[in-house]
Amino acid sequence: MTKYAGVTPGPAEVTEVAHQSAAVVVGVGRTAHDPHVTARLVALVDELGLDTIADLWSVMPAGTLPGALWRLYVLREWVMRSPLTASREYAAGMRHTHVDHVVAGAAEPPGPGELRALVDDILKRVYRGDLAVALERAAAFCRVISSGRADLAHDTDTLDPEQAHRETEQAANLLTTAEELDSAAAAWRRGALH
Repeated sequence: MTKYAGVTPGPAEVTEVAHQSAAVVVGVGRTAHDPHVTARLVALVDELGLDTIADLWSVMPAGTLPGALWRLYVLREWVMRSPLTASREYAAGMRHTHVDHVVAGAAEPPGPGELRALVDDILKRVYRGDLAVALERAAAFCRVISSGRADLAHDTDTLDPEQAHRETEQAANLLTTAEELDSAAAAWRRGALH
């Protein structure tokens, strides 16, 4: 955690700032009805940097608004930084997760540009649509990528077992993220995602 004026904030202050900042970001985006504001919010990490967003939201549980936003922005950042890997894993996974592919809403074929557009569209929906649907689409995206990563890890196993093991663990972590995003969507629908 970053020090401010030489003082490290306590857990209560970190939690309060995380919740307040997430509520403000979502509130501004949902009330602005301005495509330029939405575009700036979608590209928040591009402007502020992932480390700044991490300081605000990364320690928050997935069942909170800041925790859910953190997961969405990390997914977007990964796709923006590794679009070829993302498209390769997505293409491999969509063969095994047809329903999730449909829910995620990726164009076919799912190339780098299509996946960049997909993650941006998911974040746009946070600010201009149904936040629960955005979270469910992101969860479906995670399941497709997870399936693809696991499938490709199987192919890597004979050449590099350690790399295959890491990829399999990452695939399992993505399934956990998908479950967390689905839970956050249900909490939003109940009015309990804060």
